[in-house]
Amino acid sequence: MPTMDPRTGVLHYDPEYATPGYTIFTPLGLPNTYLINMQGEIVHSWDLPNDVGNYAYLLENGNLLAAIRTEEGPARLPAAGGHLIEYDWDGNIVWEHVDHAQHHDFRRRDNGNTVYIGWELLDKKTEESVPGGMPGTEHEDGIYADFIREIDKDGNTVWEWHAATDMDMNQFPLSPVVKREEYAHANTIFPCPNGDMIINWRYNNTMARIDRESKKISWFLNDTGYGQHHDVQELENGNILFFANGANTFMFGPENGSRVVEIDPKTNEEVWSYQGTPPRSFMSWFISGCQRLASGNTLICEGLWGRLFEVTPDGKIVWDYTSPIIMDKPHPAYTHNNCIFRGNRYAANSKEIAGRLPALD
Repeated sequence: MPTMDPRTGVLHYDPEYATPGYTIFTPLGLPNTYLINMQGEIVHSWDLPNDVGNYAYLLENGNLLAAIRTEEGPARLPAAGGHLIEYDWDGNIVWEHVDHAQHHDFRRRDNGNTVYIGWELLDKKTEESVPGGMPGTEHEDGIYADFIREIDKDGNTVWEWHAATDMDMNQFPLSPVVKREEYAHANTIFPCPNGDMIINWRYNNTMARIDRESKKISWFLNDTGYGQHHDVQELENGNILFFANGANTFMFGPENGSRVVEIDPKTNEEVWSYQGTPPRSFMSWFISGCQRLASGNTLICEGLWGRLFEVTPDGKIVWDYTSPIIMDKPHPAYTHNNCIFRGNRYAANSKEIAGRLPALD
């Protein structure tokens, strides 16, 4: 059993301004997903066959969709998944798909199809054309590049996109401080309502929207000032929300901390942001995420510290939780840590929860 740290849990809760609901998270390195109430009490959980590639979340039918780490994918690349599994509320498997190349993110589209990111090994000629990165730091296999794949419920590929052939990599070179193991370390795939895909790459500081029909990049933001980013998503108002890690040198201790930022994609100008006071009081140089809640508040996952907290539009913290679940077994990346990749909040009357857990005051 994982160690429970009594110094953690819900550290602050302002019921007048917080958005009531249930919050889901999966401790990295452990084979369990937890759903907690506003008091931080575990009200439901799922046991998984292995630790996750990164996270799990609830579908509108109340089922859990998770990416489970397999051993057959590329060696020593981070956030490998490989086995997509859908569980019902009681933990029974109702759907699964194996692609050992899958990593980081995956989403169920409204039409029932599933979209995910994967790795593919480049041929030597293409590998030599990959721009940027630190020379001589290729993976032992060469260089892996990202693809996006959409499958139907039977596992048939209905659409795919490949960074190596469907975009101009020279327009978005790898950062000079990252290894040439991957082009370019995608960590987010977000299917837009019209079928377009938003993808986020950490190693070239680029987020982009891909037109479904033409497969061309129709919008992008490439800005090293955000220090790499995660969980890029389109909001209902058409703006883009993301977690700006602030890891300008891909090392610990960025000077200005992390931020959560909302931009207008028509101008790429910021319209809202949250930053700690002082700035370094909020910092996660890797992983992490954000969710705009129906109340207008924002749920933030400060992944490095296993922290989930909610802020109002004016930056007031109204709910603050740190996971007490510590990975206390040997693990390639997360031993002695309580890291969380991403968290989500669901209202008690939402499609994901309604009738399965008590209503909240």
